[in-house]
Amino acid sequence: MEITDEALDQVAVRFKAGVTIKDRSYRLSKYPSCFVGREAVDFMVNDGITATRDEAVKLGQSIMTELGIFEHVTRDHQFADDYLFYHFVDRGDVAHNPSTNKKFNWADYLAPTNSVSNNLQPDLPLPDLESVPTTDAHVATNVWPLDEHNLELLNNVHPTNWVDPQAKNNKYDLVVIGAGAAGLVTSAGAAGVGAKVALIEESLLGGDCLNVGCVPSKALIHAASLAHSLKNTEHLADSGISIHGNVQIDFPKIMERIMERVRRIRSEISPNDSADRFTKLGVEVFLGRGKFVDSNSVVVNGKVLHFNKAVIATGGYPSLIPMPGLKELHNLNTNPRDEPRPYVMTNETFFNMTKQPKKLVVIGPGVIGMEMAQSMQRLGTQVTVLGRSGRVLPKEDADHASTVQNQLEKDGVEFRLSVTEYISVELTGNLVDGLPEMSFKIKEKGNNSITELIVDAILVATGRRPNVSGMDLDNAGVEYDVRQGILVNDKLQTTNSKIYSAGDCCSTPFKFTHAADFMARAVIRNALFFGKEKMSNLLIPYATYTRI
Repeated sequence: MEITDEALDQVAVRFKAGVTIKDRSYRLSKYPSCFVGREAVDFMVNDGITATRDEAVKLGQSIMTELGIFEHVTRDHQFADDYLFYHFVDRGDVAHNPSTNKKFNWADYLAPTNSVSNNLQPDLPLPDLESVPTTDAHVATNVWPLDEHNLELLNNVHPTNWVDPQAKNNKYDLVVIGAGAAGLVTSAGAAGVGAKVALIEESLLGGDCLNVGCVPSKALIHAASLAHSLKNTEHLADSGISIHGNVQIDFPKIMERIMERVRRIRSEISPNDSADRFTKLGVEVFLGRGKFVDSNSVVVNGKVLHFNKAVIATGGYPSLIPMPGLKELHNLNTNPRDEPRPYVMTNETFFNMTKQPKKLVVIGPGVIGMEMAQSMQRLGTQVTVLGRSGRVLPKEDADHASTVQNQLEKDGVEFRLSVTEYISVELTGNLVDGLPEMSFKIKEKGNNSITELIVDAILVATGRRPNVSGMDLDNAGVEYDVRQGILVNDKLQTTNSKIYSAGDCCSTPFKFTHAADFMARAVIRNALFFGKEKMSNLLIPYATYTRI
C-alpha cells in the first residue's frame, strides 16, 4: 500500500479523530486516555481507509514510526491488531501556514528578489526579517545565503513556527539543555531506553559539528586538497599520474562552487540531527532558551519542566579579541542588508562566504586557524596568520608544530607570530571584487613602527569560551567559571548532584565532538542507571587536519 507523506498526514488526522480514546485498565494497572490497537484496526477498515486488516496494521505502523504521533503505553510494542494500549503523544511540531494550508517553511520568509539593491550578488536570497517570527529572527541572521541548501538545513535543525509539546504532565526523567553532539546523543540514548526526555535548544540542532565545525570545515579542506593536487603536477607524477598541457584553475569560480558544495553536504546530513527525527525517537523538543527555576525545574518559553535529572550541554562560542573596530565590523557581517558585508568572521560565519577574498588575515595560529589558513591559501587567497606566542599550535609538540608551519609556508602562507598589540581595524571605503576592503593595524615585537595590512577578509580564531550565561545556573546550585565552564567531577556531575554536564561547556579539557559523544554516553549510565563511568578512564585521540 503506497502512500505519500502528505496523504499520510491527512490519514493521521482521520485516524486521531476516529479512534476511541478513554481510560483503560489491565491487570490492576490503569492507563489514562488511550486506544486499543484492535479497535483502531476496526475503525480503519470500517471507515474505508483500508480494505483489509493487514493493510490497516501496516498503515498504523507507518503513522506510528514515520509521524511519531502515538506509541505503546509502555513503549514495548509496535502497532498491532491486538488488545494492546496506545496513546497519542505531542513532542512538538511545525505550525500550519493558513495561507498555504501546509506547514510553515523558511522559504515563506524570503525577501523578494527585486528588493535587493546590491547588484553584485543578486542571486543570493536574504530573509525578510520583518516577517520572520521574533523567536526565529536570530537564526535568520546567522545563516546565509538562504539558498535551497540552507533552507533545507534550517527546516531541519531550527524549523520556523515550531509549536512546543503540550503534554499535560511536565515531569521528565531527563531534561537536556543544548542540542549539539553531547545533547543529541544524551537525548536519543535516554529516550531509547525508555526515559521521558525533553530537549531544549535555542539555536540550531546539531551544534557546532554539523553547522559550523566538523562537517563544513572538512568539506572545505577536501576541496582545497583537490585544488592543490591539480596545481602541483610534480606531486602527481610521483604517484604515476601525468597531466599533459596546462591545468587552468579559476579560483574565484572554484570558491563559489566549493562553498555551495559545503552548504549542500551540510543540508544532506542535517536530517540526522533534525527536530523531526528526534521527535520520532521519542524526545520532546522545545525550541527556546532554557533557564533554571530551582534545583529540579527549568522554564522554557514560559513553560516549567520538572526533572529527576538534567544535563547541561550548551557547548561553546568563539571569542573576539579586544581590538578597536573588530566587534563593530563583525556585527555588520552578521546583519543582513543590501550592501556588501565586511568579511569579519569567526568559525560560526566563515562558511557563509559566497565570494573568494583576495587577502585573508587569520588571528590565532591554533587548530582552526591553521586548518582554514592552509585551505584558503590552496584555494588561491593570500593568507597571513597572526599570533603573539612566537609559534603555531601552542598546545602541541614543538616539532610537530614546526612541521605544520613549514608546510604552510611552502603553500605560501605568511606568518607574523610576534604581535604585541592589535591596534585597530576599519573600512577603507574601497571594494575589492565586491568585498569591503579593510585596514588592519598591528604592532610587532622588535618593530617600533605600526604595521598596516590591507585585507578584504578576517577570520578570528583565538579560542572558544563555554556557554554558561543566561541559564540562571545559580538558581539550581550549579557552580561555574566563565573560562573553565560548568564545574564537574569525574562522573560529570555538577555541584547539584541531579544535574550533569557534557561537551564543550563543562570543565573537562577535551573540546572535541567525539569526546562529547563519550561524555553523553557516560551521563546516561551515571544519571539513569547508577553507573560509575569516569572521565579519567578515557584516552582521547585527536588530529589537526592540515595536509602535505
